[in-house]
Amino acid sequence: MATVSDAFYRVLRHHGVSAVFGNPGSNELSFLTGLPEDIPYYLVLQEGAAIAMADGYAQATDTTGFLNLHAASGTGNAMGCMTNTAACHTPMVVMAGQQARRYVPVGAMLTNVDPTKLCDPLVKWSGEPLRPQDGPALVSKALMLADSAPRGVAYLSVPLDDWTEPAEQSALTHLLERVVDGAPVLAPRTLTMLVEALDRATSPALVLGPGADTEAGFRAAVALAERARLPVWVAPSPPRTPFPTRHRCYQGQLPSAVGAVADTLAGYDVVLCVGAPVFRYHAPSGSDFLPPGVRLYGVTDDPDEAARAPVGRIGVGDPSDALVRLADAVAPSDRSWPPERTLPEADTTGPAFTAEAILDAIDAGKNDDAVVALEWTSADMIRDRLTLTRPKSLFYPAAGGLGWGLPAAIGLRLGRPERPVVALIGDGAMQYTTSALWSAARYRVPVTYVVCTNHRYRALEEFSEILHVPKGDYLDISGVDVLDLARGYGLETHRAESLADLTDFVHQGMTSQVPRLVEILQR
Repeated sequence: MATVSDAFYRVLRHHGVSAVFGNPGSNELSFLTGLPEDIPYYLVLQEGAAIAMADGYAQATDTTGFLNLHAASGTGNAMGCMTNTAACHTPMVVMAGQQARRYVPVGAMLTNVDPTKLCDPLVKWSGEPLRPQDGPALVSKALMLADSAPRGVAYLSVPLDDWTEPAEQSALTHLLERVVDGAPVLAPRTLTMLVEALDRATSPALVLGPGADTEAGFRAAVALAERARLPVWVAPSPPRTPFPTRHRCYQGQLPSAVGAVADTLAGYDVVLCVGAPVFRYHAPSGSDFLPPGVRLYGVTDDPDEAARAPVGRIGVGDPSDALVRLADAVAPSDRSWPPERTLPEADTTGPAFTAEAILDAIDAGKNDDAVVALEWTSADMIRDRLTLTRPKSLFYPAAGGLGWGLPAAIGLRLGRPERPVVALIGDGAMQYTTSALWSAARYRVPVTYVVCTNHRYRALEEFSEILHVPKGDYLDISGVDVLDLARGYGLETHRAESLADLTDFVHQGMTSQVPRLVEILQR
């Protein structure tokens, strides 16, 4: 007779789960006892790194990530990076082990107390089985909820003594037939409203967010921009780049302050935002959200994003599907093409280099297939110096929580092994989840890490000026040797003394079969 463990893994396969990431403890050993050979378990030494790695894998493969954590303590360690997973709408099921059922009422050590409340408000749903036989049904529910729009995180707590109990065969048969199509489609009347707004506009613009960064959405955004001759911006604080950065319509990334966004959009009469919140602001500003005369429209698959937008008429539907339909429906325009965007020359003098020069050197070394995992706050507003021609080519922590990029790069490469991955990480950001380098070395995941060292929290220095806060020693992180750390975890390392040296290292990484790390000094 099939056990709960057997049924559980059959449900995972049914929903396309192809890997498990985690950091287990005693509560999870029973689950791992039944681990089948066709579903690999990637061990990560710290839970924040584990969820970021699973997140990168899920985004790369467009499947639901599956994460195994140890009770409340392991869950708590993962919640920092879970903010990024939730904000990016990455489909993810997080499963933690509960203490044995007999011990839960007496609060034994490692009891997962009130597990259905533990991850609020970062999860869409949380559950724990009332009977051992309910586990497969609950993971089925979690997987379908995680993958239904708006995608997100579901949390499941399972007692350690459930796994060897007999499963209910009839219930399992039904579970293996269940499918939910959870993608909303923009209503025809809303699509008509958007088409009319673009066709009647004198100077419209298109703003794109991560929801448009799919194969279909990327192509449709280009087709729409060319057909209607739309200037294209990427929404503020973007976790993805959903438009080719060298296209004639591309204008760059919107700033993250309310007033700066309003100033940038002041020259347009209609702005259509697709696949992003309106807007994900960061820098403080007391200005109005939009200047007079600008009408804003939007498309998102998240009703909460639509409802909290301070301005605009927002339609709820799949952003990529909406772009495909819009590209077919708008009238061809004879407006002038958007102004050509030119990048200023970078200061290439050393021995410590500017962010612009470092990005240019990386861009010269990578190829068009490369995927960039970015967690370097110094490059936030100039990331589009990178040449990106394909969808799913740049990934950034959606909630701004540091520690995501280094392990996410490993998941990205595991998910798409045919695409080389370059991870561009600040020396401060590297310290949050450095232990993920051990997983890269253990599983021989060929990620090229570029660590930009300036021995300080530079982004905080810039915010100190905005907020009129005096600088102090609390922003100084000198005394850490990133190459020694990487070598200790088993990576090949190098210190780039010139920009040409950096370009050569990145170029070699396009065909490398092992993880490697290079350090370069930044001003």
